[in-house]
Amino acid sequence: MKIKYLLPLSLIGLMFACGPTTKLEKSWADPSFNAATTQPFTKVLIIAPLKDAASQRTAEDKIAKKLKQGVGVQSYSYLSTSDTNKNAVDQKLLKDGFDGIIEMHLKEVEKSTEYVQGSYYGGYGYRGYYGYGSYSPGYYTENKTFMVETNLYSIRENKLLWSGTTSSLNPTSFEATLDQIIYTIKYELQKKGLIKK
Repeated sequence: MKIKYLLPLSLIGLMFACGPTTKLEKSWADPSFNAATTQPFTKVLIIAPLKDAASQRTAEDKIAKKLKQGVGVQSYSYLSTSDTNKNAVDQKLLKDGFDGIIEMHLKEVEKSTEYVQGSYYGGYGYRGYYGYGSYSPGYYTENKTFMVETNLYSIRENKLLWSGTTSSLNPTSFEATLDQIIYTIKYELQKKGLIKK
């Protein structure tokens, strides 16, 4: 095989090896929602209590950045510790011109065990005998799947418009995984006509 064919094949392999580990597992949209007659959101509160204050700020900043400029408002900059009554908060939001809420939270972490087969590398064969090779024994590995639920609420109508759950397998970077989740959710909301492209 010529070298010029090896490069494209190796790039294809790399793309599959580094493919996204986040996918949309399930989603629900309000059947009464009509994209043609519904006004787009103009001011949305973003709430993302994922694991700690720093993670929440990072998530809310990233979501706000992906929305049209000026539409997303991070909860950490708007809500205070005294904002605990839902009805009072809803009234405050309406008074301040909010019409939607995006809420993202970690639903659960699923653990599973997988057996990885052993493998043999190199060596030569002579009547069934192999030498100068190496054998890697099989082993068990634990997988962690992070299930994140995202909800989109209409404050004007006081109801849930859309809910979706994404799964992220063995994430190694919080920010990279968060980017994948936001991309997956944004694509689905655009497809449903819940947010504009």
